[in-house]
Amino acid sequence: MDDKKKKLFVPGPVDVRPELLEAFNQPLIPHRSQDASDLQKRISDKLQDVFLADNNQIFLSTSSGIGLMEAAIRCLTDKKAVVFSVGAFGDRWGNIAEFNDVPVDVVEIEWGKAVKPEMVEEYLSTGDYDVFTVQHNETSTGIANPLEEISEISNKYPDVLWLVDAVSAAAGIKAEVANWGIDAYVTSTQKALGLPPGFSMGAFSDKAMERAEEIGHQGRYFDLLTLKKYYDKKPYQYPSTPSILHMYALDKQLDYILDEEGLENRFERHKRLRDMTHEWALDNGFELFAEEGYRSPTVTTVTNNKGLDILEL
Repeated sequence: MDDKKKKLFVPGPVDVRPELLEAFNQPLIPHRSQDASDLQKRISDKLQDVFLADNNQIFLSTSSGIGLMEAAIRCLTDKKAVVFSVGAFGDRWGNIAEFNDVPVDVVEIEWGKAVKPEMVEEYLSTGDYDVFTVQHNETSTGIANPLEEISEISNKYPDVLWLVDAVSAAAGIKAEVANWGIDAYVTSTQKALGLPPGFSMGAFSDKAMERAEEIGHQGRYFDLLTLKKYYDKKPYQYPSTPSILHMYALDKQLDYILDEEGLENRFERHKRLRDMTHEWALDNGFELFAEEGYRSPTVTTVTNNKGLDILEL
């Protein structure tokens, strides 16, 4: 294998800063120790700030983001879910529901287009659903859905829980989880958080946890009630053995985001880099795939209008 460092030109995983990789070299600690509890509490407090989630319940999961997506839709759907899909990862919400025998309707929106508030209203107004899902950012199409606008609709239907996949958005695109009334906001480490894959986290509202209590235990590893039980019984512990090394690196990265770069500066930096990428694409004769006005700050999609051989590229 070539010793030359390989650069990652993919949506994720992303290159990780050396000082964050170095955090993985720290000695392990027992996951039932006070040190582990303190580490988890620090992370949870900082994630509330990054997600603008106020006092929402923060859960960590030694899994990819799909793990907590599965936990959310399986543990929170009592009647029926409606999935608004603008691409491959939006479709995945529906796929997860089907594999867990959760009743679901999938609304497939033309790729390159965003979910509009009126689309959400059309379905929620039927009274058929108690859960709906939206991607904050769709990696496959480069669409950032207008969550703030959708929140105005969601707030009209307080009995319908709102689940958001923020895997390629969190810490790169602003989301006011508490103010917008998002009930489950799920992400993972390998995209805008800039860490290796294998760890995920989410913010869950009080309303979501009340719903989980009504439905009862759903599964084991991804059961929200089991996660909460360990938070309550043994504060800031994890039900099984977590990736302590990911937690070390996440703790360090959250300090950097909040104290060194600054959260708003980070959001603005992603927008500047997006604009630079768009300018390059247009200057070189390419077309942008995503709908204007809804183009992601973290993922740019370019139409292959030149007929390039992508595999050769």
